[in-house]
Amino acid sequence: MVQSEPALSAPSEATILETRDLRARYGEIEAVRGVDLTVPRGAIVALLGANGSGKTSTLRAITGTIKTTGTVAFAGKTLHHRCPEDAAQLGIAHVPEGRGTLSSLTVWENLMLGAYIERSGARVRQRCERVAAYFPWISDRKHQPAGTLSGGEQQMLAIARALMLEPQLLLLDEPSLGLGPKIVHDIFALLRTINERDGISILVAEQNATVALAVAHHAYVLETGRVAVSGLSADLVQNDQVRRSYLGY
Repeated sequence: MVQSEPALSAPSEATILETRDLRARYGEIEAVRGVDLTVPRGAIVALLGANGSGKTSTLRAITGTIKTTGTVAFAGKTLHHRCPEDAAQLGIAHVPEGRGTLSSLTVWENLMLGAYIERSGARVRQRCERVAAYFPWISDRKHQPAGTLSGGEQQMLAIARALMLEPQLLLLDEPSLGLGPKIVHDIFALLRTINERDGISILVAEQNATVALAVAHHAYVLETGRVAVSGLSADLVQNDQVRRSYLGY
């Protein structure tokens, strides 16, 4: 059963991101078909669904990586003519599927890429100190080529690089992809810590519904580019449709 969302609300300090009738296509293929979602400020929201459901395309549509129609509002302001650099300037950091680390660059060089819009050296140093508190191993291995890191380390580096932007909203696309259960658990536990300590809102697209629902406050389930089910994570865990399709019981 599709649960409808209310119309785009008036600007509110309680909401960091809203989309209404968000649509995106690749040529003739419509990948996102009228997605309505809300990310409360300071919350973790999971975007669930099988491969091809439109999760990645929804994140790309929010940041303007692909051509879209519909409404996107960030921090109470409607975004027009979106592009990835505009999103970064506003405080939206995007960790793409596949991590996006540059294997030929060192760990430190990859990290510094996250602060490319910051001109103050003092602020960059402050951000490095904050990130190092979450990832202490980075300082010890900063000269190591990023391509020689394990998959889990590369995912953590990608998150660390996004935090160098000092974002208000962190978008993550399939952070568990290709990783073992323990590393996945550690990464999602880290996301919860970042959310709680720094108040960063998080929208995470994830196929592993079990681990995502365990840390998220709210969740949306996509099917063929549309929202099929949405609600509090605790309620969706008890939803028969979600349990059968995504949780395996």
